[in-house]
Order: sequence, then structure tokens, then C-alpha cells
Amino acid sequence: MSKIKETSTNFANKQALADECPEVYAANIIGGQWAIVICSWLINGKLRFGELKKRLPNITERMLTLQLRKLEENKIITRTVYAEVPPKVEYELTPIGYELKPIIKLLESWGEKHKALDEEKQPAI
Repeated sequence: MSKIKETSTNFANKQALADECPEVYAANIIGGQWAIVICSWLINGKLRFGELKKRLPNITERMLTLQLRKLEENKIITRTVYAEVPPKVEYELTPIGYELKPIIKLLESWGEKHKALDEEKQPAI
């Protein structure tokens, strides 16, 4: 996951749009397929890295790590490390992260409706 160069026009446009539009700002934080699904699993409570990985079989460990770091950096999740051998680490939504629950549920409902519309358009084979 590469970062956009801060000197690029693309970065400047993205920043200007995010500064003016709260919806774009929010989409920049939780945008992407993995962030939303990680948050949707954490809505039900704390999970360890391995538990998240099992629920997301198509994600690489590197991508999961990067996404978790990004969500933690944006204060959507917290990472708690327990002083045990082997080390135990749990991820949990922060209070602002838990506020995503109704949004995620609405996106889920909308996605199901849109998928049904899309399936209606498919010609029968």
C-alpha cells in the first residue's frame, strides 16, 4: 500500500476535497474494502489478529497489518498488547469506531438491494 506523494496534484486535490467535504474526509478514513469489513467484524467486540485473519481468508497478513495500523492511526480501533508469552494482542473499536455501526448496517442493506438490482439485469443462461 503506497502513499500518494505529498507534492503531487492528486494529493493536493484529495486534500482540498477532504477539507471541504466531510463525506470525502470520512471516505478517506474508512474507504477501501478491508477497512469496512474489519470494522464490521469488530462491531461485535474485541478480536485477536488471528481471529480477524480467519474471518478474512483472502487478505494477506501484510495487508491486514497495514489496514489495522491505518485504522489505529485514525483512532477507529485500539490495539491492546498483553504482557504474556506468547504475546496477546487484541483489537477493538474506539467509541468513534462504534459510531460506524449504523452506517455499516445501512451500507450492508444498501449493498444487498443494489446487488439484487444488478442480478435482475443479468441475462438468464
